[in-house]
Amino acid sequence: MSQQRIEVTLAGQKITLATSAEHEPLLRAACVLVDEQIQLAIGGGNRSIERASMMAALKIAGDLIKLQNNQSQQSSAVNVNPDQVVQLQAEIRRLEDQVDTLMQTLSLPGSPRPIVP
Repeated sequence: MSQQRIEVTLAGQKITLATSAEHEPLLRAACVLVDEQIQLAIGGGNRSIERASMMAALKIAGDLIKLQNNQSQQSSAVNVNPDQVVQLQAEIRRLEDQVDTLMQTLSLPGSPRPIVP
């Protein structure tokens, strides 16, 4: 994996970074995200780039932690027993068959009559 140099802008400053061609798109996207957060922090009253950068890092870290927690909660809630899935699928087929049978003989005033599809 050969390294290449790319130039990005963070907080109005051009920075040269080394990366592989494979990781360049991700690095550029990360730089855009970080720059946006730094600009928001500066716009929010942080006058120094260092403080704005720290605030941006904290915001991004907080977002990452929240995302990780959500994924952890979702994966723990998805613990499904495969046997239960099979049983539920069988129950659904049984109910579908009952509905089909009932639909074939619709009871109207008078006697039941078959419904011809």
